[in-house]
Amino acid sequence: MELANRVKALTPSTTLAITAKANALKAEGHNVIGLGAGEPDFNTPDHIIEAAYRAMKEGHTKYTASGGLLSLKHAISQKFKEDQNLDYSPAEIVVGTGAKQSLYTLFQVLLNDGDEVIIPTPYWVSYPEQVKLAGGVPVYVEGKEENAFKITPSQLEQAVNNKTKAIIINSPSNPTGSLYSEDELKQLGEVCLKHNILIVSDEIYEKLIYGGASHTSIAQLSPELKGQTIIINGVSKSHSMTGWRIGYAAGNSAIIKAMTNLDSHSTSNPTTISQYAAIAAYEGTQEPVEEMRKAFESRLDTVYEKLIKIPGFTCVKPKGAFYLFPNVKEAVKLTGFETVDEWVSALLEEEKVALVPGSGFGSPDNVRLSYATSQEKFEEALERIERFMKNNSK
Repeated sequence: MELANRVKALTPSTTLAITAKANALKAEGHNVIGLGAGEPDFNTPDHIIEAAYRAMKEGHTKYTASGGLLSLKHAISQKFKEDQNLDYSPAEIVVGTGAKQSLYTLFQVLLNDGDEVIIPTPYWVSYPEQVKLAGGVPVYVEGKEENAFKITPSQLEQAVNNKTKAIIINSPSNPTGSLYSEDELKQLGEVCLKHNILIVSDEIYEKLIYGGASHTSIAQLSPELKGQTIIINGVSKSHSMTGWRIGYAAGNSAIIKAMTNLDSHSTSNPTTISQYAAIAAYEGTQEPVEEMRKAFESRLDTVYEKLIKIPGFTCVKPKGAFYLFPNVKEAVKLTGFETVDEWVSALLEEEKVALVPGSGFGSPDNVRLSYATSQEKFEEALERIERFMKNNSK
């Protein structure tokens, strides 16, 4: 049977072959170290789990309003007020089945065929595919490594035309961990206001920031920018709740209403029990969030110094998230491979270390390593990579 054109246009995940190969090696009994994790390696805090259990015991197992529980929207609203001094009413918030689904719904209600969305590279793998599924056209702007993978106002200005509908800003970033400063956001925001471009601000990693840096939402810089921005966020990364699938969008009430209407015909509502858990995440103690952040920062400071000593590796030290995104172009040359993808495949075969090739993020000279794994395993993986480099250098 013929498939729909919309799915034929999707780019297959470049990590699929590596993942399948890693799983096959594990099944054969090999000790494979996977550094591809996109989720914290901490369990969800106890008070959140207990809140979900109470909700089930109290009978909160039925449908909710499509856009989410009013009590959860109030908790999200309070979070915005406390963290960024932003005011969002319940009518300006829609809760979705994870931040990914919130992004998907946003593009579905926002884009018409041929509308362009500016996506800085490196990018999270689902951005361009979601834009394409909505009939939009991804327009890539390179965040240069010498600028910590961040785009400049002049680059943005050059990419804008009469078809430009939106830009995605992901800060801190997956895969680079880069963080835009307040001044950098102001300058990008001026270009967006000048050309009436909607800003999609993906802030899912906002709680995982290191080195004394702080997170700024572009929406908090001025009332005009707040009105031009849709914030995407959730509890997946901040509270180690990836499997609970709760994310949300906040911004223009007309867009939020359209998203709510579309969700009513797709997901009906986010999982009820997970919503009660998310209320506990925001209204309960935030100590586990800070403990996790400190653990990630400690790992980063240790493994980064070891990583940059590997021959052929250069790496911008990230300020957020839990990824390292080194440039391995020289390492690939030293070992005689043609591409990073080939180098990654050989590393997995020979040393049983699974990395994510940067080609899937629009950056073919890099690889992504997640330190959302034990420091012991990560350091062992680095030792294996060093051995691989030594054994294969020409």
